[in-house]
Amino acid sequence: MLAWLLVVDLLLLGLALGLAAGISPGPLLALVITSSLERGFGAGLMVAVAPLLTDAPIILLAVLVLKDMPEPFLAGLGVIGGCFVVYLGLRTFRSDKPSIGAKTASGDLRDLGRGALVNFFNPQPWLLWPTVQGPLLVQGWRQSPLVGLGFVTSFYLAIVGSKVAIAALVARGRHNLDQRWYRRLLQSCGVLLVVLGGWLVVQSVSKVL
Repeated sequence: MLAWLLVVDLLLLGLALGLAAGISPGPLLALVITSSLERGFGAGLMVAVAPLLTDAPIILLAVLVLKDMPEPFLAGLGVIGGCFVVYLGLRTFRSDKPSIGAKTASGDLRDLGRGALVNFFNPQPWLLWPTVQGPLLVQGWRQSPLVGLGFVTSFYLAIVGSKVAIAALVARGRHNLDQRWYRRLLQSCGVLLVVLGGWLVVQSVSKVL
């Protein structure tokens, strides 16, 4: 009975952690919103599923190899990721052809690539997997490999699912905007990306000063 309670507890914890990570403000969520607003649900969807592509090596490195990663390593990731987010924000703000009717129902690999780069160079997964999710994964794996896999699955169902839901809401709502407000909102998203990218750089550099 106690074993089953542990299994249920880990699955619920995975869902809760994933949901919290999925809806927390950050570079990837901002990129999901911006892509959905600019090019539709397909583009937002491709960005939202990026963690499924990039987190496997992060988990392996963070949990199995780099348990005691030096601060300069994480700071370097943060600076690279922050600069890339700033670049995306400037590109969004300076977009001269925003179109509410853009037909990109399926998105493309460029959206997936942008999301993957932002997520991989975001130090948050590198910090959380060794300290939070990693120990829980090990705890579940010792109980049974299926329990460990169940924890990981519940976490990614929640984090990706919440971002996909946000992408769908934004993409649907953009059609209710006129061209002027659409452009203003898109520029606001660009400014938000620049601010988040700059904050990521400053936060990363401050850790090694």
